[in-house]
Amino acid sequence: MTSRLASCSCGQLKAEVVGEPVRVSVCHCLACQRRTGSAFGYQARFPLAQVRVSGASTAFERVGDEGSKATFHFCPKCGATLYYLNEGLDDTLAIPVGAFADPQFPAPKVSVYEERMHAWVKVPDAEHLF
Repeated sequence: MTSRLASCSCGQLKAEVVGEPVRVSVCHCLACQRRTGSAFGYQARFPLAQVRVSGASTAFERVGDEGSKATFHFCPKCGATLYYLNEGLDDTLAIPVGAFADPQFPAPKVSVYEERMHAWVKVPDAEHLF
């Protein structure tokens, strides 16, 4: 079974994941653009039972465009977001793919909020939502 390690920039906050993600997606919403400092967010969702988090985190909650809440956990030392929890998806945890520092990580299969997608972005074969 596949095992992966995600960490914040300084390595204090970590998430060890066993198994494959249930969903790998990109999000083009403006909040993800602000959070990542990029044109989109790229994240993988895993069942909570497959994730072991270690280290201290600080939480930030925001309400998304559809009204649901997301709670982001970031390192209080370096500020990097390591994972987040989505209201209504209580049995899963999402990790920004960049936290794995793995160029071989699976490509996204879902793309959301494409009406806010930058014109130069080309998403690989994926389910296109919103």
